Amino acid sequence: MEALEQVKARFSHVIPIVSECTASTDTRFGNAHDLMREMERICDHRVISTVKGAEPIGPQKLLDLLIICPCTGNTLGKLAAGVTDTCVTMAAKAHLRNGRPLLIAPSTNDGLSASAASIGALLPRRYIYFVPFGQDDPERKPTSLVADFSLVADAAQAALEGRQLQPLLLGQRP
Repeated sequence: MEALEQVKARFSHVIPIVSECTASTDTRFGNAHDLMREMERICDHRVISTVKGAEPIGPQKLLDLLIICPCTGNTLGKLAAGVTDTCVTMAAKAHLRNGRPLLIAPSTNDGLSASAASIGALLPRRYIYFVPFGQDDPERKPTSLVADFSLVADAAQAALEGRQLQPLLLGQRP
């Protein structure tokens, strides 16, 4: 939520988008209903949480920039393979068709194993940028990667300018 607050402070119009799973599943990170309500409060906009709701993003050119934060290994794999079976992946596909930037903030326990290929496939793609990331716990989770969420707003500005915020690879994340 801190990253969302920072983005909203810098950019006046922010539309929250979440996967169907996030919109309906309570996790150790919190209650889904409370999460949706907090996102709507921060953004002053309804959360888009269905494929049908995400489809107009492309044809109506609703976004200047799309940020996927956090981006799981599952979503990284779907983006790399062109799979559009969730609200988030549909939003990305619809947005990229307009040649507009997509910013990815990876957060995955398998970033240096199974999801490494997906990250590698996405890095050279046009209009795709990353929030700088690094290992969050090399001793206990040696393949885990996480973005530095405090850099999301800066990375968003860079992506809007057509550049990758550097350095891309960071040391151990707290």
